[in-house]
Amino acid sequence: MQNRIRAEREERGWTQAGLAEQLDVSRQTVVALETGRYDPSLPLAFRIAAVFGKRIEELFTPAAKPASRR
Repeated sequence: MQNRIRAEREERGWTQAGLAEQLDVSRQTVVALETGRYDPSLPLAFRIAAVFGKRIEELFTPAAKPASRR
């Protein structure tokens, strides 16, 4: 899954630690979210959207599917 978390955070001048505190997660979780190594649970995705004042669909998009082989 791709996301806009880093871009949204940087636009606001927030640190990873500051965002983590607002979300009640560790800074390492924010790093993992931003790098795409971790997809958030649905409750966390809603918290992220609320913190940024966005809809989930504005922050997260499915990764492109690889072309199927025949």
